[in-house]
Amino acid sequence: MRAESVRDLSLADRRAAAEEALAGGGGVAAEAIVREPADDTSPVDRWHVAPALRRIGAAAFDPLLRALLDAPTDEARERVGAAFMRLGEEALERYTATLSHPAPHVRRWAVRGIRHCDEPGPSALHALLPLLGDADPEVAGTARDTLLYRGPDLADGLVPSLRKIRREGPGRARARALSVLAGIGGEAALPAEDLAAVERLIRVKVPDERPVALWACWNHWIAVPGGDRAGIMETLGLTGPRPVTFALGNDIVDSDGHDAGDGGEAFARVFVTPELDGWTFVLGAWCDPCGAERSEDVLRLCTLLSARYGQAQAYYYGAQGDGSAWLVAERGTVLRRYCETGEGEDELLTLGEPLPFERARRAELGLNPEWDAAQESDEDEAQWRTAAFDLVPELAKALGVSPLDIGPDTRACGAGVLAMTPYGVAHGVPTGAYRI
Repeated sequence: MRAESVRDLSLADRRAAAEEALAGGGGVAAEAIVREPADDTSPVDRWHVAPALRRIGAAAFDPLLRALLDAPTDEARERVGAAFMRLGEEALERYTATLSHPAPHVRRWAVRGIRHCDEPGPSALHALLPLLGDADPEVAGTARDTLLYRGPDLADGLVPSLRKIRREGPGRARARALSVLAGIGGEAALPAEDLAAVERLIRVKVPDERPVALWACWNHWIAVPGGDRAGIMETLGLTGPRPVTFALGNDIVDSDGHDAGDGGEAFARVFVTPELDGWTFVLGAWCDPCGAERSEDVLRLCTLLSARYGQAQAYYYGAQGDGSAWLVAERGTVLRRYCETGEGEDELLTLGEPLPFERARRAELGLNPEWDAAQESDEDEAQWRTAAFDLVPELAKALGVSPLDIGPDTRACGAGVLAMTPYGVAHGVPTGAYRI
């Protein structure tokens, strides 16, 4: 196998032809290809060798396995492993057989190979169960994560085996088995004694815990003055409250927020805080004031809340640079709704006149506080949009209390609860393993 063909994988204009030439070369071609990721000086990127090796298929398995064992550096081992785990279903049986390899790093890459198969099937996933108790923590953690990722579709077959690990051990596997049970089957999959232990732990932790800042990748919340949690929940149509710690409530809404585009289950539950410095917060994707699925209902609900409690606010803040949105209602009237999230129809949601805080910020930027959009230059508009993109943390704090800014010194009255929304009643809740 000519070395030029392999090195051509690094050249965009020759890569396709080189891959085609190498694909039919079987084990001989694979031996030549795997020398590249194992070589720290090679110009061939790991991602460029993987497609060629995948086309060679199972014949590439042994050369890659030898390269994993012989790699001279940790960096070379990572590059070889990245190709090793991408051989696909054709190598599934070999990955499964390699789970018992004496070298921990080989076991770990074999687990990743199973994860990257499109349909690993029940036998391969069952073969991962003993690795939940692997002596190497990285192997055990990778097995757990793979089961969490691939297991939900095969939960019915995996749950009995995971429950057996919970009952009989081995001890090192029990905690990870519990995480997988919760992740793929939810509470319904947990043995009664485990569920009781979780609830007992929450009851023990809640009375003495102090508030912590409630941050997620995508933050959505409704803020209401006072501490009438029962009345707030009644107005919002929330049911089934269950005590949770701040960590658990935040972890659940953060996890659910990652699936907000899926509707239904992502809007199934919210975290309702205790009264914090005179405000109660309802957090979760269901509270989104700007998303197409929830914006009009959140507008209606905040109007109702403000009629009952004098004020109600709803916010969205994308902590990964995904923009801001705010909704402010008083005494049954919406004073303002504004969104700056980079979406093409943000302006269609705008209601009311700019808030005093908005006007003050525009003045600080040297912009016209009166904000005549028809006369604003493109440069001024771009400057305001850039500023508004990250405005919610300051705005929420200026208008009351921000859940992004609370801490141990925040005055708290009562305990937080997780509650079901009407979506949750209709569609059920997502499965997951969360921090307590």
